[in-house]
Order: sequence, then structure tokens, then C-alpha cells
Amino acid sequence: MSENGTMDRGLLDGAHQALRSAVIGVAPQHWSLPTPCDQWNVTQVLQHAAGDQLAYVAAITGGGGPSENPFAPSGQLDRAPLAVMDQALQAAADAWRTVADDDPGVPTPLPQGALPAWLAAGACALDAAVHAWDIAQATGQRSPLTPAMARSLMAVATQIVEPLRGFAYAPALDGRAAGDDAALLLRYLGRRPDWTSS
Repeated sequence: MSENGTMDRGLLDGAHQALRSAVIGVAPQHWSLPTPCDQWNVTQVLQHAAGDQLAYVAAITGGGGPSENPFAPSGQLDRAPLAVMDQALQAAADAWRTVADDDPGVPTPLPQGALPAWLAAGACALDAAVHAWDIAQATGQRSPLTPAMARSLMAVATQIVEPLRGFAYAPALDGRAAGDDAALLLRYLGRRPDWTSS
């Protein structure tokens, strides 16, 4: 959130870039690796993350939603992974450009429905950033969560996550052992910051 309660476009752009960079960093042999998202491999997290972005597009524009359920990713792609992600991120960027920074009621695909622009865009950014971390962590890449990004996303998470636990986010883990801002955010979202695929 920006200081005056308007949309933080830098946060959204940064989260989108983190997700794209994580996809670029996946080696061809790593698409079937397990991830911090139980039951899903790297390909399925890619599909889920792209589908979530398209769900925001559909909510904002009334069209262009995901072609399959983001919560039941098939693990089968009909295009190159980066093409899948780029299409979703471009559609999302185009959709968010139509939203005013101070819009009090932006439609979202969340159970909460319409949210103020800062929170709706923050929720979209949170989704992109945490799945960027999932992909990066699963494939041995550096974490894309900077301290500043994690602090901004934590302000969003505490506003939206509770009604989403059980299907979008796991129960929170003990935050007292969290460490830095990124670890605190991850534990709040039910992820172990030290998760490895081995």
C-alpha cells in the first residue's frame, strides 16, 4: 500500500516480475519437481499462478479468465511455460491499467468480493509473489521475496488471508521462529521458509 492508501503499482509490477523471473529460472528437467504446495509439482504451480492472474483479469474486465480450474491444475501444458506465464501476466497488467489507484471497490475473484484498489492489487501481488517463491524454492533459485516486498505483502496478507485458509492458504505456522520479513510472511501463509524438495 502506498502512504496515502492508494494502489501500489510498484508492488504489483515487482511481484509479476518475480513470478516471470522464477519461471525463466526453471531448468527443463525441473518442471516435475515437488513444491511447497502439497500435491503440486512445478508445472502445476505455474498453471495455478497463471490461472489466478487470469481470474483477476476476469473479475476486473468480465472476460479472459483461466481455461481450467486454477485449483485443479492438470500438469499438462499446450505451450512453453514462459508463454503461458507471459500471456497471463500481460493480461493482468492490461486489466490493472484500467483500475484507478483510489478505486474503492475493485472486483476480485476472492470470496470477499470487491476491495479497495490498494488491497485488491495487493492481493493479486501476494498471489504472484508467493508462487514465485514456491517455484524458486522448488528449483534451487534465490528467493524473490525482498524485505521491502515482504513487509508490503504482509500488510495485505493480514487483511485478506483468514477467510482463504484451508483452500488458498494453509494454517499459519508459529511466527516467533520466523526470522526476517520474508520468513515471517511465509510462515503467516503456512509455508516453511526452510522447505526443500529433498
